[in-house]
Amino acid sequence: MAQDKNKKRVSARERIQEAQRREQQAAKRRQLIVVSVSAVVVLALAGGVALAINTGSKNDDKAAAAASSAPLVVPANATGPDGTVITLGKADAPHTMEVYEDFRCPVCKHFEAANGQTVKQLTQDGQIKVEFHLAAFLDKNLGGKGSRTALAAAGAALNEGVDKFKAFHDVLYANQPDERSDDFGDTNHLLDLAGQVPGLKTDAFVKAVTDRTYAPWAAKVADAFNNSQVTGTPTVKVDGKTINLFAGNTTATPEQFTAQVKQAAGLQ
Repeated sequence: MAQDKNKKRVSARERIQEAQRREQQAAKRRQLIVVSVSAVVVLALAGGVALAINTGSKNDDKAAAAASSAPLVVPANATGPDGTVITLGKADAPHTMEVYEDFRCPVCKHFEAANGQTVKQLTQDGQIKVEFHLAAFLDKNLGGKGSRTALAAAGAALNEGVDKFKAFHDVLYANQPDERSDDFGDTNHLLDLAGQVPGLKTDAFVKAVTDRTYAPWAAKVADAFNNSQVTGTPTVKVDGKTINLFAGNTTATPEQFTAQVKQAAGLQ
């Protein structure tokens, strides 16, 4: 009898252990599915080249702008149609480099780390100007509001000056969180990062970030990206010609990037 009871206890314990094991496996599968879905949405791999792909609706940001009760305020120093472009360099430069990015895009971070300074240097002789076209589709793809909030804060930086925008832009990429994290959705975190840019945190800047003054503008900027023919970030074009940002499975070096830019602009 005692032996039968022991067998039953062992059997019950085994059933509990088996149930726990199955639940752990199920939890791992659920986690894998979440990670895999995010990876498919964020990174489209083709021949080693990774891009963040825009799967959002072109009308999402229009709806967001329309739903906002705040007035549309365009930052000083904004350029392009409806002030949706940020131009770095001489406005009358004969050649144009277009840079398409999303602040939450992890591949954009790699591009900026490799060639961000090169982009700026290429404007210094007055032959090339850079036009930044910023997106916010990763908020829809991954959830959260980090892209939009960071873009609105970048608008506040642009209002302080193009140089302040570029410096803040670089700080954001240098401190980019994991794409599945929404740290950029926290305005206090963005203000902390802004402290790394000398002279940026004026009272006007802090108020604009805190009050989300440029949120409707950010929605228009994101909508302009969605209505462009560009479907992924990062994308760089020079005089309409797309630049290959990757060499094999790695990001193009500054030398490789510069050579392509000059060739596309006919400066070689």
